[in-house]
Amino acid sequence: MESPYKGKTGLRRLINAAGYSLAGLAAAARHEDAFRQELLLAAVLVPLGLWLGQSGVERALLVGSVLLILIVELLNSAVEATVDRVSLDDHSLAKRAKDIGSAAVMLSLVNVAVIWLLVLL
Repeated sequence: MESPYKGKTGLRRLINAAGYSLAGLAAAARHEDAFRQELLLAAVLVPLGLWLGQSGVERALLVGSVLLILIVELLNSAVEATVDRVSLDDHSLAKRAKDIGSAAVMLSLVNVAVIWLLVLL
């Protein structure tokens, strides 16, 4: 069955999409501790990256790497919520999905450290 929202086009689709995106950010901020922590990290690092970057490329790397953490955390939270919606029972595939999402977040954090070190040193 197709979603009833798929038929929207043009400006109405853009308005709906923006609303869903803002609702998703609000839900993540309200329900996900890790997202809140990373949001605080971003609140510190994004202005710092804009200040410390010597060129547009450096600023883009510093800020973009931090924003990538938030993106990956949102996707990880979506995977975890979906897995939990399907079943709260212990299952090896559910654990694998959650562990892989967690690994993606960890790699995005390592990515920030590497980019910041390479750009600033």
